[in-house]
Amino acid sequence: MIFRTATLTDQFDLNTVCRGDGYLFVRDGVGVAGRDALQTVSEREAMTFLQSLRPSRLSDSCIAYSGPILFSLVPFSPSQPAEFILPRIVFRKTQDQVPTITLIGDSEDDLTDDKLDQAVAVAINASPPRPHSNSYRVAPKTAVGHYLDAVVQARDAVRAGVIQKAVIARDIEVHADDPIDVHAILLRLRASFGSSYRYCVNNIIGASPELLVSVHGSTVSSHPLAGTAPRTGDQVTDTRLAEELVASTKNQIEHRIVIDMVHDTLLPFCSYLDWESEPSVVTVANVQHLGTAIEGALTDPPTHVFSLVRALCPTPALGGHPSAAALAFIEKVEGVNRGYYGGAVGYMDAQGDGIFAVTIRCAEMSADKRIARLFAGGGIVADSDPYAELAETQAKFQAMLSAIVRP
Repeated sequence: MIFRTATLTDQFDLNTVCRGDGYLFVRDGVGVAGRDALQTVSEREAMTFLQSLRPSRLSDSCIAYSGPILFSLVPFSPSQPAEFILPRIVFRKTQDQVPTITLIGDSEDDLTDDKLDQAVAVAINASPPRPHSNSYRVAPKTAVGHYLDAVVQARDAVRAGVIQKAVIARDIEVHADDPIDVHAILLRLRASFGSSYRYCVNNIIGASPELLVSVHGSTVSSHPLAGTAPRTGDQVTDTRLAEELVASTKNQIEHRIVIDMVHDTLLPFCSYLDWESEPSVVTVANVQHLGTAIEGALTDPPTHVFSLVRALCPTPALGGHPSAAALAFIEKVEGVNRGYYGGAVGYMDAQGDGIFAVTIRCAEMSADKRIARLFAGGGIVADSDPYAELAETQAKFQAMLSAIVRP
């Protein structure tokens, strides 16, 4: 296969390109969207496959940081393979460059000006989703009592010194009478969570506030989050809750475990690595987190972004610490088949650049789009209170519930 990349002067919305059946990874209007899956690629072959794609003679060789990409979903379990999808057409928006389009074909005849114009017109000219009524039923998939018992077991294991932290999650299901409009959900997430990493890859959609890792040339970045407080919409109350979050020993311990792991994992790949001396409060529409930005320079030649994804995933923010013991404990007591929840979602290119977010604040859609399965969890340490942890999951569920359930 060959590809053609060109600049694009047409105005377009990445959400419209994706609609409900394409691919999306975007934050604050910057990102990528694709349509028409050409091929799925195994994890073992993903990097060499991307590098095997060759530019067409029609491609603009002067465009930096462009070309085909693979969208990817990485499961929570490190023993499960990641999923990679090659779209036929990709639209890319950056902060300081002209938007581009990349079209893939089998021959030069597939990449002519007419074929390019036709592909662009089909991708960017779509009607907005039509509002319609639907009926919903929300029910726990994991029993609340089972979740509370698992939290108590995790807390007791930490107190006994078996582990330092374990993340216990639960899931709920939203059942709809009619198919749920994914395009409409993506637009609602944009309105409420525009500064989160919003994604749609196969049957997984969501808005994650947490950057797992990004690579751009030799620059590597991560922004781990751990420690959570609700937001009420009242400025005075939310300020007080943020101050309590920063002062909380429980949340600071939970956060420190994550930061140390991410730092220690990235450091061997870097010539230098810098991080904030104190965590800051990261706010989204429904909750606020402790976050620490990490940035560094990769040693030459730079490590491919997906190698770093595999080294980091799952982080203690979604698994626990020590990792092997925490994951074994979670599998024993949690009772949830997480699938892609708690793993990573993002994209990568042939140069080794890409961005991956932690797969949280997400929904797993059924094939007929009538069932959405939502996930939420929290880090359990020695001072964790089961009912406070339950309330935290309820707050986290609101991100996707508010985007799905519309009367």
